[in-house]
Amino acid sequence: MRGLTGTGPSRGSASAQAVTTAAAVLAALALFAAACGTGGTGARDEGPAHADSAEKAPAAASPSPNPSQTYAKVDAVALVKADPAVSATVKRDLKPCAGDEYPVDVTYGDLTGGPVEDVVVNVLTCGDAVGVGAYVYRDESGAYKNVFKAEESPVYAEIDRGDLSVTKQVYEKGDPVSSPSGENVITYSWAAGRFVQEDFHHTDYGNATGSGDDATPVPSPAG
Repeated sequence: MRGLTGTGPSRGSASAQAVTTAAAVLAALALFAAACGTGGTGARDEGPAHADSAEKAPAAASPSPNPSQTYAKVDAVALVKADPAVSATVKRDLKPCAGDEYPVDVTYGDLTGGPVEDVVVNVLTCGDAVGVGAYVYRDESGAYKNVFKAEESPVYAEIDRGDLSVTKQVYEKGDPVSSPSGENVITYSWAAGRFVQEDFHHTDYGNATGSGDDATPVPSPAG
């Protein structure tokens, strides 16, 4: 009995140690599996995946240039002086204001739907920048053709959302250049190879400000 009693605890201890070891191994395996599923090497696995995604992600498409936004710069002074449609008075008075600076405003834009942007040229006076002539040139077979002119001074033409807008100041007798009595604005659109009037409106200005005796007189219309 004593021998049996002596060997009993030894065997029980060994069995308990075996169970404890097995439980520890299972617990370690469970922790390892959990680490693999939630973290562990996950950071290393996710790193290359993000890099691959960045490499495979399509780059943002850059906007393609609009052909209608291209233009060919012109010598507006030479264009006006060589144009038979421009009056002799405008050509004669078109001189540099200082050095080689001519009083012309040039705007490029699509008015007629041509292959090259149209050219709007305003000829002004040097002193008061009063418009004495407004012209539109369209490229036709590589040469610019005059497709619009207005020489009833004061006049100014510009592009307004694809249409041609022409402003003409209205002066009553005695009005100085700086204080017209009103203005007419005429809008043209391109149709069937020419500009067609689409809109007209007139504005009367208030005459709260008086005109001085030394005010610059309104230039006469070009003849």
